[in-house]
Amino acid sequence: MAAFSEMGVMPEIAQAVEEMDWLLPTDIQAESIPLILGGGDVLMAAETGSGKTGAFSIPVIQIVYETLKDQQEGKKGKTTIKTGASVLNKWQMNPYDRGSAFAIGSDGLCCQSREVKEWHGCRATKGLTKGKHYYEVSCHDQGLCRVGWSSMQASLDLGTDKFGFGFGGTGKKSHNKQFDNYGEEFTMHDTIGCYLDIDKGHVKFSKNGKELGLAFEIPPHMKNQALFPACVLKNAELKFNFGEEEFKFPPKDGFVALSKASDSYVVKSQHTGNAQVAQTKFLPNAPKALIVEPSRELAEQTLNNVKQFKKYIDNPKLRELLIIGGVAARDQLSVLDNGVDIVVGTPGRLDDLVSTGKLNLSQVRFLVLDEADGLLSQGYSDFINRIHNQIPQITSDGKRLQVIVCSATLHSFDVKKLSEKIMHFPTWVDLKGEDSTLERLGKNHIRVNRMFFPYKILKGGVCCPGKSRNHKMDQQYFMQHRKEKRHLKRLRKQEEKLIRSRMVRNYRVKMAGGKVRV
Repeated sequence: MAAFSEMGVMPEIAQAVEEMDWLLPTDIQAESIPLILGGGDVLMAAETGSGKTGAFSIPVIQIVYETLKDQQEGKKGKTTIKTGASVLNKWQMNPYDRGSAFAIGSDGLCCQSREVKEWHGCRATKGLTKGKHYYEVSCHDQGLCRVGWSSMQASLDLGTDKFGFGFGGTGKKSHNKQFDNYGEEFTMHDTIGCYLDIDKGHVKFSKNGKELGLAFEIPPHMKNQALFPACVLKNAELKFNFGEEEFKFPPKDGFVALSKASDSYVVKSQHTGNAQVAQTKFLPNAPKALIVEPSRELAEQTLNNVKQFKKYIDNPKLRELLIIGGVAARDQLSVLDNGVDIVVGTPGRLDDLVSTGKLNLSQVRFLVLDEADGLLSQGYSDFINRIHNQIPQITSDGKRLQVIVCSATLHSFDVKKLSEKIMHFPTWVDLKGEDSTLERLGKNHIRVNRMFFPYKILKGGVCCPGKSRNHKMDQQYFMQHRKEKRHLKRLRKQEEKLIRSRMVRNYRVKMAGGKVRV
């Protein structure tokens, strides 16, 4: 009980877990439960029987209970819902104008992308049309990045078109796909200053307070366009300072912090976002959590686990429902009419109830896809996308929809593609990894004792000498084997010669009409 309580699990659930003889959490539970309780999207993969169901059921039950408890006591959400208009009122990086793998911290200033193969960029919420302005960027790791300025017409891949100006950590400036040497390289712990003099049409940069000289002259076709702070990252993390905090290296020559720019010079971004917000009206057929399973058997097992985990939860009690085919829909509809908090079901019957409006998804806080690789292999990708589009991305109390995906492997192309589409910067918990060599070998793999077989088995069954713990013994075995091989070769040649001579002699005797001696 103490082990689960230390992860933040409420005592009522921990007591139920203890009665199931779960003394310690499994690896997948120890990794995933705190992440889900923390409010993040999670991708998890582990072997069958590793406790995956408990890894998502326990935190889902707890957060659903806490949400219902707050509603019962009339409490409002601790966070306010930030829609596009409110985000644009301050200088920060724009969550509605960024790449798919570009993450922005709660302060709007700390940015990160952990994609190692592709660049992902972002622009700020505000831009400038006049004046001399400055902002700073601090590098938090050794990843690749470019920082600078771009217009609304520019690509998020800063510096690869004629509407953006970038300076990269490799010591190159970039504009319109042209990369030229400029200044110095920069990396972790360095601070880059970004200068913009729109009146003169100049862009320049500094490193740790040292100015690097003129980088670009703004071309005539951009003189009337607003320029926004921008960056593009590849497995890197940056933090912006637009002047709300004291600069590490204050600008000179009359340059002003962006946060102090005149309102007449400031232009807001056109990307304001359109996040869908859940309605606050209570509906009995609107659950807080939806768990999708690929088969009836798995759905029944998951529901049984949910019942066990919520055994001691009271005031309010949690109401669960199993929605699967092969069962009279009338019984399921009667339970929905009385109210339900957690729904576990299979795609076929769920799709029927959602499409007819019998099951309302407007209050869903959790969407769990168990055995996602199985769901996709059965052709349910359209169903998953359809229900995800019907679920509001922000709940009525200001919380974001959490998506949890469980799979036998996370290295499936279809699972990765799905996660990119419906998940919000998920954390990967992969305790299985890609298929190992031993699993692929199957029956062709033979384990041998190196003391008695000091040779490496190569492809096709070919042997060659290899080193073991006793290399001298290896050499002795190999030399003895070579001697025996040579001796056998000599004996085989002698035998073949003898056979040929006998065949010739017998043939001659037979042709002469004599008898063949045996």
